[in-house]
Amino acid sequence: MYIPKYFKITDVDEIWDFVQKNSFGTIVTTEKGKPIATHLPLQLIKEGDTFYITGHLAYGNPQWRTFETCEDVLVIFQGPHAYISSSWYEDDNVPTWNYQAVHVYGSSRILDEKELKQDLTMLLEKYEKHRENPVLWDKPSPKLLENQLKGIVGFKIKVKEIQAAYKLSQNRNETDYNNIIDKLQNEVNPNSKQVAELMEKSIKKSRMQ
Repeated sequence: MYIPKYFKITDVDEIWDFVQKNSFGTIVTTEKGKPIATHLPLQLIKEGDTFYITGHLAYGNPQWRTFETCEDVLVIFQGPHAYISSSWYEDDNVPTWNYQAVHVYGSSRILDEKELKQDLTMLLEKYEKHRENPVLWDKPSPKLLENQLKGIVGFKIKVKEIQAAYKLSQNRNETDYNNIIDKLQNEVNPNSKQVAELMEKSIKKSRMQ
């Protein structure tokens, strides 16, 4: 991923916090030179000093068959994004787009049934535990779970490289920066309001350092 120096993020804790909060990602592999992508919920797991990304695909999705042949798997995580009008700048310039994105590269393997059950248990805990009537792993009938397991394939990606870009107008002067925040806050699109909030947090963080 092309990342100008203004927008490059290297703080690993900050990056993984972003991944945890934006965990619906995109898995990209290749088959005979052709890229294949699937969009799905993912989990981040730390074992010692090593990070892993886990998830599962439908058995009918042919992409899982590439996991043990692809040397590198690309996983993309994206946060809120917004159009930035050049009319919001003091000086003449061109429009742009603000966004957050993380690219993770790693090697993958298929999970065995025990590992898949453990991963699904954690996934349900994450998204169901706080709900009024949580559907955790032990709630559905064993027969239903057995049938569902036959229809999915779990995978685990060992993280080898991380690239993170937060393009949030860090290269603009203070007047432009504050004006962009103000304009975004008044946009109808909820993504724009989220980007404004991120920019406010970013400037507060820089002032504290």
